[in-house]
Amino acid sequence: MSTPFLVSDEVASALADRRPVVALESTIISHGLPRPRNLDAAREFESILREQNVTPATIAVLDGVPRIGLDDEGVRRIAEEDLAKASVRDLPVLAGRDGSGATTVAATAHLAALAGIRVFATGGLGGVHRGAQDTFDESADLSTLAVTNITVVSAGVKSVLDIGATLERLETLSIPVVGFGTTTFPSFWLRESSFTLDWAVETPAAVASIMKAQDELGHGQGIVVANPIPADQQWDPAEHDRVLAQAFAAAEAEGVRGKAVTPFLLGYIVEASGGRSLEVNLDLARNNVRVAGLIATEWARLSA
Repeated sequence: MSTPFLVSDEVASALADRRPVVALESTIISHGLPRPRNLDAAREFESILREQNVTPATIAVLDGVPRIGLDDEGVRRIAEEDLAKASVRDLPVLAGRDGSGATTVAATAHLAALAGIRVFATGGLGGVHRGAQDTFDESADLSTLAVTNITVVSAGVKSVLDIGATLERLETLSIPVVGFGTTTFPSFWLRESSFTLDWAVETPAAVASIMKAQDELGHGQGIVVANPIPADQQWDPAEHDRVLAQAFAAAEAEGVRGKAVTPFLLGYIVEASGGRSLEVNLDLARNNVRVAGLIATEWARLSA
Protein backbone atom coordinates (compact mmCIF):
# COMPACT_ATOMS: atom_id res chain seq x y z
CA MET A 1 0.00 0.00 0.00
CA SER A 2 1.16 3.52 -0.71
CA THR A 3 1.64 5.92 2.21
CA PRO A 4 -1.59 7.91 2.71
CA PHE A 5 0.34 11.09 3.42
CA LEU A 6 3.45 12.79 2.03
CA VAL A 7 6.35 13.88 4.22
CA SER A 8 8.63 16.50 2.67
CA ASP A 9 12.26 15.59 2.11
CA GLU A 10 13.33 18.23 4.63
CA VAL A 11 11.10 16.87 7.38
CA ALA A 12 11.85 13.22 6.53
CA SER A 13 15.59 13.88 6.72
CA ALA A 14 15.28 15.62 10.09
CA LEU A 15 13.16 12.80 11.53
CA ALA A 16 15.53 10.13 10.23
CA ASP A 17 18.48 11.92 11.82
CA ARG A 18 16.53 12.54 15.05
CA ARG A 19 16.87 16.28 14.68
CA PRO A 20 14.21 18.56 16.17
CA VAL A 21 10.97 19.06 14.24
CA VAL A 22 7.90 21.14 15.14
CA ALA A 23 4.50 20.76 13.49
CA LEU A 24 2.54 23.87 12.53
CA GLU A 25 -1.15 24.01 11.68
CA SER A 26 -2.50 25.64 8.54
CA THR A 27 -5.96 26.73 9.73
CA ILE A 28 -4.46 29.67 11.61
CA ILE A 29 -3.02 30.83 8.27
CA SER A 30 -6.00 30.06 6.04
CA HIS A 31 -8.84 31.02 8.38
CA GLY A 32 -7.36 32.82 11.38
CA LEU A 33 -5.44 35.70 9.82
CA PRO A 34 -6.30 38.23 7.10
CA ARG A 35 -4.61 38.33 3.74
CA PRO A 36 -1.87 39.19 2.92
CA ARG A 37 -0.54 39.20 6.48
CA ASN A 38 -1.26 35.51 6.79
CA LEU A 39 1.41 34.61 4.22
CA ASP A 40 3.98 36.74 6.02
CA ALA A 41 3.03 35.08 9.31
CA ALA A 42 3.31 31.55 7.88
CA ARG A 43 6.79 32.29 6.60
CA GLU A 44 7.74 33.99 9.85
CA PHE A 45 6.65 31.03 11.98
CA GLU A 46 8.82 28.71 9.89
CA SER A 47 11.71 31.19 10.03
CA ILE A 48 11.56 31.35 13.83
CA LEU A 49 12.10 27.59 13.97
CA ARG A 50 14.86 27.53 11.38
CA GLU A 51 16.73 30.19 13.36
CA GLN A 52 16.67 27.68 16.25
CA ASN A 53 17.98 24.92 13.94
CA VAL A 54 14.57 23.28 14.15
CA THR A 55 12.78 21.95 11.07
CA PRO A 56 9.27 23.35 10.57
CA ALA A 57 6.55 20.98 9.38
CA THR A 58 3.56 23.04 8.28
CA ILE A 59 0.70 20.63 7.61
CA ALA A 60 -2.20 20.81 5.15
CA VAL A 61 -4.13 18.68 2.67
CA LEU A 62 -3.42 19.70 -0.92
CA ASP A 63 -5.12 18.04 -3.89
CA GLY A 64 -6.20 15.08 -1.80
CA VAL A 65 -2.78 14.45 -0.23
CA PRO A 66 -2.09 15.20 3.45
CA ARG A 67 1.30 16.90 3.43
CA ILE A 68 3.65 17.09 6.39
CA GLY A 69 6.02 19.92 5.53
CA LEU A 70 5.23 22.39 2.76
CA ASP A 71 7.45 24.02 0.19
CA ASP A 72 7.05 27.76 -0.45
CA GLU A 73 4.37 27.11 -3.08
CA GLY A 74 2.40 25.04 -0.59
CA VAL A 75 2.67 27.79 2.02
CA ARG A 76 1.47 30.30 -0.57
CA ARG A 77 -1.53 28.11 -1.39
CA ILE A 78 -2.75 27.81 2.20
CA ALA A 79 -2.48 31.60 2.56
CA GLU A 80 -4.06 32.64 -0.74
CA GLU A 81 -6.55 29.92 -1.74
CA ASP A 82 -9.99 29.47 -0.22
CA LEU A 83 -9.47 26.13 1.48
CA ALA A 84 -11.87 24.03 3.51
CA LYS A 85 -11.33 23.89 7.25
CA ALA A 86 -10.30 20.29 7.86
CA SER A 87 -10.58 18.44 11.15
CA VAL A 88 -9.76 14.75 11.59
CA ARG A 89 -13.13 13.55 10.29
CA ASP A 90 -12.65 15.56 7.08
CA LEU A 91 -9.31 14.02 6.13
CA PRO A 92 -10.66 10.90 4.37
CA VAL A 93 -13.30 12.96 2.55
CA LEU A 94 -10.68 15.37 1.19
CA ALA A 95 -8.36 12.51 0.29
CA GLY A 96 -11.11 10.60 -1.48
CA ARG A 97 -12.28 13.66 -3.42
CA ASP A 98 -8.81 15.08 -4.24
CA GLY A 99 -9.74 18.13 -2.20
CA SER A 100 -7.64 20.66 -0.34
CA GLY A 101 -8.01 21.83 3.24
CA ALA A 102 -6.27 23.71 6.01
CA THR A 103 -5.80 21.46 9.02
CA THR A 104 -7.15 22.32 12.46
CA VAL A 105 -5.32 21.55 15.70
CA ALA A 106 -6.95 18.11 15.76
CA ALA A 107 -6.08 17.19 12.18
CA THR A 108 -2.58 18.63 12.45
CA ALA A 109 -1.88 16.69 15.65
CA HIS A 110 -3.21 13.48 14.07
CA LEU A 111 -1.09 13.78 10.93
CA ALA A 112 2.01 14.96 12.76
CA ALA A 113 1.86 11.97 15.09
CA LEU A 114 1.45 9.60 12.15
CA ALA A 115 4.68 11.01 10.73
CA GLY A 116 6.52 10.65 14.06
CA ILE A 117 6.56 14.33 15.05
CA ARG A 118 6.25 14.84 18.79
CA VAL A 119 5.97 18.63 19.25
CA PHE A 120 3.34 20.94 17.81
CA ALA A 121 2.90 24.72 18.15
CA THR A 122 -0.45 26.44 17.78
CA GLY A 123 -2.11 29.64 18.95
CA GLY A 124 -4.95 28.45 21.14
CA LEU A 125 -6.39 25.02 21.79
CA GLY A 126 -10.02 24.33 20.96
CA GLY A 127 -12.27 23.43 23.84
CA VAL A 128 -15.76 23.25 25.27
CA HIS A 129 -18.00 26.05 24.04
CA ARG A 130 -20.20 28.11 26.30
CA GLY A 131 -23.66 26.60 26.40
CA ALA A 132 -22.33 23.17 25.45
CA GLN A 133 -24.83 21.59 27.87
CA ASP A 134 -27.44 22.43 25.24
CA THR A 135 -25.47 22.38 21.99
CA PHE A 136 -22.94 19.60 22.76
CA ASP A 137 -20.42 21.85 21.00
CA GLU A 138 -16.95 20.65 21.92
CA SER A 139 -13.83 20.87 19.79
CA ALA A 140 -12.43 17.67 18.32
CA ASP A 141 -9.05 18.94 19.53
CA LEU A 142 -9.81 17.43 22.94
CA SER A 143 -10.93 13.98 21.81
CA THR A 144 -8.03 13.79 19.36
CA LEU A 145 -5.44 14.63 22.02
CA ALA A 146 -6.93 11.88 24.17
CA VAL A 147 -5.58 9.31 21.69
CA THR A 148 -2.62 11.13 20.12
CA ASN A 149 0.88 11.11 21.58
CA ILE A 150 2.00 14.65 20.82
CA THR A 151 2.95 17.68 22.90
CA VAL A 152 0.99 20.82 22.02
CA VAL A 153 2.20 24.28 23.00
CA SER A 154 -0.70 26.74 23.20
CA ALA A 155 -1.68 29.95 24.97
CA GLY A 156 -4.58 28.17 26.64
CA VAL A 157 -7.98 28.48 24.98
CA LYS A 158 -9.78 31.57 23.71
CA SER A 159 -11.72 33.35 26.43
CA VAL A 160 -14.90 33.07 24.35
CA LEU A 161 -14.92 29.38 25.31
CA ASP A 162 -15.85 27.75 28.61
CA ILE A 163 -12.39 27.46 30.15
CA GLY A 164 -13.51 25.65 33.29
CA ALA A 165 -15.43 23.02 31.33
CA THR A 166 -12.48 22.62 28.97
CA LEU A 167 -10.11 21.90 31.85
CA GLU A 168 -12.60 19.41 33.28
CA ARG A 169 -12.74 17.59 29.95
CA LEU A 170 -8.95 17.52 29.70
CA GLU A 171 -8.85 15.94 33.15
CA THR A 172 -11.55 13.40 32.28
CA LEU A 173 -9.65 12.44 29.12
CA SER A 174 -6.42 12.03 31.14
CA ILE A 175 -4.58 14.64 29.08
CA PRO A 176 -1.77 16.16 31.17
CA VAL A 177 -1.75 19.96 31.31
CA VAL A 178 1.37 21.74 32.53
CA GLY A 179 1.89 25.47 32.80
CA PHE A 180 5.09 26.77 31.26
CA GLY A 181 6.44 29.02 33.98
CA THR A 182 2.98 29.44 35.51
CA THR A 183 0.46 27.71 37.75
CA THR A 184 -2.42 29.69 36.21
CA PHE A 185 -4.08 28.55 33.01
CA PRO A 186 -3.78 31.30 30.37
CA SER A 187 -6.77 32.54 28.38
CA PHE A 188 -5.23 33.24 24.99
CA TRP A 189 -5.21 37.06 24.74
CA LEU A 190 -4.56 37.31 28.49
CA ARG A 191 -1.83 35.74 30.57
CA GLU A 192 -4.24 34.48 33.19
CA SER A 193 -7.67 33.02 33.68
CA SER A 194 -9.32 32.34 37.03
CA PHE A 195 -8.24 28.69 36.91
CA THR A 196 -5.13 27.24 38.51
CA LEU A 197 -3.11 24.27 37.31
CA ASP A 198 -1.81 21.34 39.32
CA TRP A 199 1.53 21.27 37.54
CA ALA A 200 4.05 23.74 36.20
CA VAL A 201 7.45 23.44 34.54
CA GLU A 202 10.17 26.04 34.25
CA THR A 203 12.28 24.72 31.38
CA PRO A 204 11.91 23.02 27.98
CA ALA A 205 14.06 20.18 29.34
CA ALA A 206 11.44 19.52 32.02
CA VAL A 207 8.78 19.12 29.32
CA ALA A 208 11.00 16.68 27.44
CA SER A 209 11.45 14.66 30.62
CA ILE A 210 7.68 14.41 31.03
CA MET A 211 7.39 13.27 27.41
CA LYS A 212 9.98 10.55 28.05
CA ALA A 213 8.20 9.38 31.20
CA GLN A 214 4.92 9.36 29.31
CA ASP A 215 6.40 6.96 26.74
CA GLU A 216 7.90 4.72 29.39
CA LEU A 217 4.58 4.50 31.23
CA GLY A 218 2.65 3.65 28.07
CA HIS A 219 0.55 6.78 28.29
CA GLY A 220 -0.93 7.35 24.84
CA GLN A 221 -2.50 10.77 25.36
CA GLY A 222 -1.07 14.07 24.29
CA ILE A 223 0.39 16.72 26.57
CA VAL A 224 -0.81 20.33 26.69
CA VAL A 225 1.85 22.91 27.52
CA ALA A 226 -0.01 26.06 28.59
CA ASN A 227 2.29 28.92 27.60
CA PRO A 228 1.07 32.41 28.57
CA ILE A 229 1.78 35.38 26.34
CA PRO A 230 4.54 37.64 27.74
CA ALA A 231 3.17 40.31 30.08
CA ASP A 232 4.18 43.22 27.86
CA GLN A 233 2.33 41.70 24.88
CA GLN A 234 -1.01 40.71 26.40
CA TRP A 235 -4.19 42.58 25.60
CA ASP A 236 -5.21 45.17 28.16
CA PRO A 237 -7.53 43.18 30.48
CA ALA A 238 -10.08 45.99 30.87
CA GLU A 239 -10.36 46.48 27.11
CA HIS A 240 -10.52 42.71 26.62
CA ASP A 241 -13.41 42.37 29.06
CA ARG A 242 -15.29 45.30 27.54
CA VAL A 243 -14.96 44.07 23.96
CA LEU A 244 -15.81 40.50 24.94
CA ALA A 245 -18.99 41.64 26.69
CA GLN A 246 -19.96 43.66 23.62
CA ALA A 247 -19.35 40.65 21.39
CA PHE A 248 -21.59 38.35 23.44
CA ALA A 249 -24.31 41.02 23.57
CA ALA A 250 -24.13 41.46 19.79
CA ALA A 251 -24.39 37.70 19.23
CA GLU A 252 -27.43 37.52 21.49
CA ALA A 253 -29.07 40.51 19.79
CA GLU A 254 -28.59 39.02 16.34
CA GLY A 255 -29.78 35.57 17.38
CA VAL A 256 -26.53 33.82 16.53
CA ARG A 257 -26.65 30.21 17.72
CA GLY A 258 -24.70 26.96 17.68
CA LYS A 259 -21.51 26.63 15.70
CA ALA A 260 -21.96 30.10 14.21
CA VAL A 261 -21.34 31.73 17.60
CA THR A 262 -17.56 31.43 17.85
CA PRO A 263 -16.75 32.68 14.31
CA PHE A 264 -19.17 35.57 14.88
CA LEU A 265 -17.55 36.46 18.21
CA LEU A 266 -14.01 36.31 16.88
CA GLY A 267 -14.85 38.43 13.86
CA TYR A 268 -16.65 40.96 16.03
CA ILE A 269 -13.73 41.10 18.48
CA VAL A 270 -11.17 41.84 15.76
CA GLU A 271 -13.30 44.67 14.39
CA ALA A 272 -14.35 46.12 17.75
CA SER A 273 -10.77 46.07 19.05
CA GLY A 274 -9.48 47.95 16.01
CA GLY A 275 -7.24 45.00 15.20
CA ARG A 276 -5.61 44.89 18.65
CA SER A 277 -6.79 41.32 19.27
CA LEU A 278 -5.18 40.28 15.98
CA GLU A 279 -1.80 41.72 16.98
CA VAL A 280 -1.94 39.89 20.30
CA ASN A 281 -2.89 36.71 18.42
CA LEU A 282 0.27 37.01 16.30
CA ASP A 283 2.48 37.73 19.31
CA LEU A 284 1.26 34.73 21.27
CA ALA A 285 1.61 32.47 18.24
CA ARG A 286 5.22 33.59 17.76
CA ASN A 287 5.90 32.94 21.43
CA ASN A 288 4.41 29.45 21.23
CA VAL A 289 6.48 28.61 18.16
CA ARG A 290 9.68 29.68 19.95
CA VAL A 291 8.89 27.62 23.04
CA ALA A 292 7.92 24.61 20.92
CA GLY A 293 11.27 24.87 19.13
CA LEU A 294 13.10 24.78 22.46
CA ILE A 295 11.09 21.76 23.62
CA ALA A 296 11.69 19.93 20.33
CA THR A 297 15.42 20.58 20.68
CA GLU A 298 15.46 19.11 24.17
CA TRP A 299 13.35 16.16 23.03
CA ALA A 300 15.76 15.43 20.18
CA ARG A 301 18.67 15.51 22.63
CA LEU A 302 16.90 13.28 25.15
CA SER A 303 15.68 10.72 22.61
CA ALA A 304 18.87 10.55 20.52
